Amino acid sequence: MADCGCSPIAPETAEQRRTLKLALALNATMFVVETTSGIIGNSTGLIADGLDMLADASAYAVALLAIGRGALFKSNAAMASGILLLILGCAVLLDVVRRAISGEPPEGLLMVVVASIALVVNATVLKLLSRYRDGEVHLRATWIFTRADLIANIAVILSGIAVLVTEIRALDLIVGAGIGLYVIREAFEILSDARESRAAANQS
Repeated sequence: MADCGCSPIAPETAEQRRTLKLALALNATMFVVETTSGIIGNSTGLIADGLDMLADASAYAVALLAIGRGALFKSNAAMASGILLLILGCAVLLDVVRRAISGEPPEGLLMVVVASIALVVNATVLKLLSRYRDGEVHLRATWIFTRADLIANIAVILSGIAVLVTEIRALDLIVGAGIGLYVIREAFEILSDARESRAAANQS
């Protein structure tokens, strides 16, 4: 109906939604796979990486909600993503401490296999999101999230190989702590970007 008052969805907006929905589905799946594997294999690195996937999935969901909204809403969406990532990073560091006290040796082979699958998934998602790396603040946040995941995947793979070769359990804890610290750094980058964007939106 020509006079229904409905406005068609812009092709760019529709493409953003398709990309974010795919990224959300992939990361939610890998959250379950990595966290479960980390618990079974006693790997802090895998658990940290799995929780990072959950944070990414949440960020993609927030970004989906922000599509079509105003600049202030998008800035607040990015701010929420940064806060979520900051909480996650702190939780990972706490889990490292807990496992250092009472954890069991990790399964190196399981770490390598699962993290390799996660690496392929994140590389695919990062390629999809690369067109938004210089876009609006809520979309830039999703790209930063995914970039952090990719680096974390590589760290877990290297840690798994090192555990297989040396059987030194501390290597997994070191990688888990490293992921936690890196996630916190990325969170502050997103929060800084969101604050600048919100200030600009308030002035306009």
